[in-house]
Amino acid sequence: MKRAFKYRFYPTDAQAAELSRTFGCVRKVYNLALAARTAAWTRQERVNYNATSAMLTAWKKTEELAYLNEVSCVPLQQALRHLQTAFANFFGKRAKYPRFKSRKKSRKSAEYTTSAFRFRDGKLTLAKMAEPLDIVWSRPLPEGASPSTVTVSQDAAGRWYVSLLCEDPSVKPLPATGAAVGVDVGLDHLLTLSTGEKITNPRHERRDRERLAKAHKDLARKARGSKNREKARRKAAGVYARITDRRRDHLHKLTTRLVRENQTIVIEDLAVRNMVKNGGLARAISDAAWAELRSMLEYKADWYGREVIAIDRWFPSSKLCSACGTLQGKMPLNVREWTCGCGTTHDRDVNAAKNILAVGLTASVCGAGVRPQRSTPGGQSAMKQKPLRREP
Repeated sequence: MKRAFKYRFYPTDAQAAELSRTFGCVRKVYNLALAARTAAWTRQERVNYNATSAMLTAWKKTEELAYLNEVSCVPLQQALRHLQTAFANFFGKRAKYPRFKSRKKSRKSAEYTTSAFRFRDGKLTLAKMAEPLDIVWSRPLPEGASPSTVTVSQDAAGRWYVSLLCEDPSVKPLPATGAAVGVDVGLDHLLTLSTGEKITNPRHERRDRERLAKAHKDLARKARGSKNREKARRKAAGVYARITDRRRDHLHKLTTRLVRENQTIVIEDLAVRNMVKNGGLARAISDAAWAELRSMLEYKADWYGREVIAIDRWFPSSKLCSACGTLQGKMPLNVREWTCGCGTTHDRDVNAAKNILAVGLTASVCGAGVRPQRSTPGGQSAMKQKPLRREP
């Protein structure tokens, strides 16, 4: 299993200048290739990676783009490969049409393959550089690891990172366990488990909101284009970075625990992108990072031989009694506890988690898709069917 190990490093002035030039050239080549492929698209012509690679050779020979020869050619070729992947995802209906990279908003990064770096005795030296990078080895690489790809990046706060892709023999399936858990996400509580456990939402953005507001106020007072404005922008970006780092750290610890303790994890297939269109809840939903939580669960489950099941977002998990199966009527969000006709009193979130687990396991055993029945053969609405009864 290949795994990326990310470390922070501190470049010299010469290294920072070289990497900044490389970032700019990577962005320029990507945008030129995207413009060429878009123009060919309008003419109903096909342009692939090989064609854009030939274009890159021609661009380097022009006087206007001769500066592309000053940086390593490998990150430029990798940019074309990334563009090819973006178009493959677009044609496969897995992503939108590729967009042009912005100098201010796009992520600054460059990818180096084995021919463009040297890794010896724990020291990493990139192409066009005389000295190795000053890397803070916060954790060791796997024994005898040899990176196949190195990605250098700089975030909005000005911090430099290097990511090394290596084979990690420690990533292997964990011993099988019969434990299964249903997970209901929320805002008051980040997660509610079918076991009854509730995990508090840390609300990292809310905790730093005052600091963030002050940073933005200072930024707004600085003249555009001035050095003081750039300093203020980096300070605001640093606050955002602090929030993101704390949130990601919490999610990593939480998802690792769930994957280690459970063989099967059942979640809801939420449309987070649509949910954040709600102006009243967008900030809280973004801070909860439900999509990132799901992504972590899925790739860690793949690493360790676990299973993640996503049930349909329209399944009425909150309104269905987990004891008798009776479907209730309307249930506003302010109703946190309710009593079913069978006499069972439910905590809304715990009941939802139990129903999520039950329907996920049922579909897994039957091999069917986890989607609610929209209508019966006789035309009766699924909501008007008789209550579901479970055998005692």
